[in-house]
Amino acid sequence: MKSKKYASVDEKRCVACGACTNVCPTGAITVINGCYARVDPEICIGCSMCGKTCPAGCISPVLREAQ
Repeated sequence: MKSKKYASVDEKRCVACGACTNVCPTGAITVINGCYARVDPEICIGCSMCGKTCPAGCISPVLREAQ
């Protein structure tokens, strides 16, 4: 069962440091072309570890769409 939330990255504020990718327990985050991080919501479990680790403060939880 998935969490009600998943992580979302503000790509304009992301500095592509990779801190979030290092702490993500499921590997749901990748840094795209060295420019910004992107979260795969299908893999993200909503643990918020990435948001707590992000030095730019650009990762926040988002509610999943009801299915």
